[in-house]
Amino acid sequence: MRREDMLAGLLAQAGSEGSELITLRAVVEEASELGAARALEQMGLADETAHEDLAELRELLRAWRDAKASAWKAVVGWVVRGMLALLLLGIAVRLGSEDVLR
Repeated sequence: MRREDMLAGLLAQAGSEGSELITLRAVVEEASELGAARALEQMGLADETAHEDLAELRELLRAWRDAKASAWKAVVGWVVRGMLALLLLGIAVRLGSEDVLR
């Protein structure tokens, strides 16, 4: 039985019997599963390889985050080294070691 048919049957049952809690829960469950299946289908994730696709996307995202973090660490390292070099240059000029710098 298709989910659409199951949902239609549950709604008909709820209409004829009244709204019992168990019937309402079944309607909500079937409707949510049907909606989730439609959403996955619209996103192109309803096939059998969708799990593998999502795992690959997670791996790519993790690699991107790692690369971004490494790039920021490298930039910060170069800025710190540049600041230290300027500080040492300032100290050398202050102490009168300009001849050594030339």
